[in-house]
Amino acid sequence: MSKHASWRQVYDSHTHLNDGPFYDDVAAFIARADHYGVTTMNIVGSNRQLNDRAIDLGHRYPNLHPIVGWHPEDLATFNAAEEDHLKTQLGDPTVVGVGEIGLDYYNDQHSPHDQQWALFERQLQWARDLGLPVSIHCRDALADTYAILKNAHLAEFGGVMHSFNGSPDWANKFMELGMAISFSGVVSFKNATDVHAAALATPLDRMMVETDAPYLTPKPYRGKQNEPAFTKFVVDAIAALKSVDAERVAYHTYHNAARLFLKDGVQDEQD
Repeated sequence: MSKHASWRQVYDSHTHLNDGPFYDDVAAFIARADHYGVTTMNIVGSNRQLNDRAIDLGHRYPNLHPIVGWHPEDLATFNAAEEDHLKTQLGDPTVVGVGEIGLDYYNDQHSPHDQQWALFERQLQWARDLGLPVSIHCRDALADTYAILKNAHLAEFGGVMHSFNGSPDWANKFMELGMAISFSGVVSFKNATDVHAAALATPLDRMMVETDAPYLTPKPYRGKQNEPAFTKFVVDAIAALKSVDAERVAYHTYHNAARLFLKDGVQDEQD
């Protein structure tokens, strides 16, 4: 029997149990996730409160791993005091990455592009200094995100394109920089043809899975609040697209995330 055939663990590489819908009932959501085989999660921040909560959860639950950073949509509240606090947060021993950081041009009237670039570049430098991988948010900003990452010396710290929603060509360009590609529940949507094609173009040894809960709920629960348990259905959707066993997808995506964020040295077989 192959090691894939018996693998049942799933790693939600990007979720938000630090957010309002979950934070007061985290233990119940962890139990529901465990029922579906989702045993490990990255809890991702974006501002002071969500970063503090992510770290709090990392101290309370050994399978929850904080990632902290400043989101481009929260640019208006970033200042020198917040920068000092974020640098302190990044020094917490439970923190496994910097994120979610990046560019967001969708609703940017309060986040001028040049200021987004500056904050993004600054946080990439901190990640490089600390040797922490990055979780990248990119919305309607693929070209500029790529240009900034291309100059970031990614080989020294690495990272993942979270909830990737670009074309196969863009997936390949980011992989050429050394980035992993993470797919959310969008990969299960019938009309998400670019994301389907990108998932097909992404080798299993470069792929991660996530929920981005409470957002982007996969089928068969689309329309309801997302939660980490539903990472299982992201795995299932990718397995169906690639015509491989779900256990094989779970195995590779788990170890890809563990290597990057937890420095777990497990070596996957190539396939």
